[in-house]
Amino acid sequence: MRAKLAFRASHKLETKELGWLALQIAFFTVVFLFLQWYFALAFLFVAPLLWLAARHVSRPSIRRLLMGMEDDHDQSLVATSPPVPIREIFRRFWPYARPYRRWIWVSLIFIALAPATETAMIWMFKIVIDEVLVPGDLGPLRWIVLAMLGLALFAGVLSFCDNYLSVWVGERFLLSLRTSFFRHLQGLSLDFFERRRLGDIISRLSGDIAAIENFVLSGIVDVLSNVLRIIFFGGALFYLQWRLTLVSLIVAPLFWLATRYFSRLIKQVSREKRRRSGSITAVAEESLSNIALVQAYNRQETEVDRFHRENLGSFKATMTSTRLKALFGPLVQLIQLAGALVVISMGAWELSQGRLSLGGLLAFLTYLSQLYSPIRGLSSMVNSIYSSSAAAERLIEFWDQRPSITEREDAVSLARAHGVVGFENVSFRYPETTREALDSISFSVGPGETLALVGPSGAGKSTIAKLLLRFYDPTAGQVLVDGHDLRDLQLHSLRENVALLLQETLVFDGTIRENIAYGRPEATFEEIVSAAKAADAHGFITSLPEGYETSVGQKGRRLSGGQRQRLAIARAMVRDAPILILDEPTTGLDAESGWRVLEPLRRLMSGRTTIVISHNLMTVREATSIVVLNDGCIIEHGTHQQLVTRGGTYSRLYHAHYPDAEEVPALTADPTGMKAGGR
Repeated sequence: MRAKLAFRASHKLETKELGWLALQIAFFTVVFLFLQWYFALAFLFVAPLLWLAARHVSRPSIRRLLMGMEDDHDQSLVATSPPVPIREIFRRFWPYARPYRRWIWVSLIFIALAPATETAMIWMFKIVIDEVLVPGDLGPLRWIVLAMLGLALFAGVLSFCDNYLSVWVGERFLLSLRTSFFRHLQGLSLDFFERRRLGDIISRLSGDIAAIENFVLSGIVDVLSNVLRIIFFGGALFYLQWRLTLVSLIVAPLFWLATRYFSRLIKQVSREKRRRSGSITAVAEESLSNIALVQAYNRQETEVDRFHRENLGSFKATMTSTRLKALFGPLVQLIQLAGALVVISMGAWELSQGRLSLGGLLAFLTYLSQLYSPIRGLSSMVNSIYSSSAAAERLIEFWDQRPSITEREDAVSLARAHGVVGFENVSFRYPETTREALDSISFSVGPGETLALVGPSGAGKSTIAKLLLRFYDPTAGQVLVDGHDLRDLQLHSLRENVALLLQETLVFDGTIRENIAYGRPEATFEEIVSAAKAADAHGFITSLPEGYETSVGQKGRRLSGGQRQRLAIARAMVRDAPILILDEPTTGLDAESGWRVLEPLRRLMSGRTTIVISHNLMTVREATSIVVLNDGCIIEHGTHQQLVTRGGTYSRLYHAHYPDAEEVPALTADPTGMKAGGR
């Protein structure tokens, strides 16, 4: 049904275009009949060719031959972005070019002077023939040569200024656009990134944005340049021989028809190319970021096949685009040649009748070739604009995304929080799911206290941490800090009061000093060293060749797991936030490394409101209170001793896994511990 509707819409559009073509043919026939009967006869000879071309290119078989792509969108990793009208694309992106409007006006001056200079140089060629070569008089040759040299020098200066200014404005535009788009991505909520492939996001941030400049700036400038060249060269043609100029316009409908038809096909192909580009980046990012897993399970060939499949789709789209452009170029040249042949024939007749000089005819043909060039350029620009619009649609799709977590207009700024955290009958369901991740959760924890969250995977432990950081809002109930509902607080001030230590230690590709200072960029070097000492990291840092200026590599791969964890602890210490979230702080570490980070963790927890998420019950024995979660519900709540004595789920898990647990030290805050990096 959808295919039938699409065919009917396409057929209706093509019928409308054929009607416009018929009107143009009738108009030019009347005009040429008014001028000379043989002009009209020549045009009527070309008209059937126009009609036959229009009828044949609209056939579905020809369209399939040109496109040659299979509809396999459902198998691709990245979906096609919604279509956006050209006018709307320009309206959305033009504001980013406004700061450079005065330079664009300067560029327009260069653009206007360039075709004027070309027109003058061609006119000098006519003067050479009519006043020097034909009469054999060399007198005017000196000033003609000097004038042509001056015009050539002036044209070279214009070309340099125009090229330099155009590139400068274009790159400044891209700098502004790319920064603004990245800022927008940074402001989107966590659920957006959990639903999108990172490789596709990177592809849009790099390749797609670069294509926008061709649409908004370079495309507009080229269109204006071509229009001005048409005006100057067309004016010179009308001045030389207006009848012959009208004859040269008989191919205009063919230019329009070819451009109109091919531009739609090229836009479809361009969408597929941009989509495939995002898929290729997504596959490469996923595979290479998990290379250890790929090699461990001998899945190299599987990943190569995935990558090859997406590249094959890109190859097909590229070849389709090449086929269309390769056919469009010779077709336009053929149309140009047809117009030139008609003009030469009519020009020879005008010359034989004495209404046109030899120099005038040669200058006319030169101007005509220069006139067809911008017409051909405009035709190509239409295709280029449609191609760039495919990239713009992918950017607009992301730009229209809005954060699911927003601040109220009267949001309160939270200064240094006291640190009282409370959950009151909190329920939560992740977007696009029906299962409750949390169901009527209530608890509270204050400064100097430690709340441990234990339970099986998927019980809702990490969800509580996400709600406290307000990555999501609860579907029911309230999350409170110092009595304030998080929805009433400014996001920035809330997160400034929370330090996070994740299960997967996140380290940036930079120096050790930069990674520690990431917790508080304004921290002094002395505060960074103090935090590193408190985190038991100063020793291994100073043993490295460059000390605190040592690069840790991508994701900290030059450091061991224990070293990365102590680096993360130092980062949390230098932040000195009153609320601390520890998500599986010892997971992934061997026994010795796990023991070494316990003491720094105790110092970090001292005096702070701490929430510990852990499967390891040994690390939470001395917590102020322990909450046992299962399927998003609290099934037990109390101290370690109370829960063990009660003989419930916690007691069974504890004794089953740790029969000799009494001899093992627990993770708890050290009342005498230090706090590093205070503000």
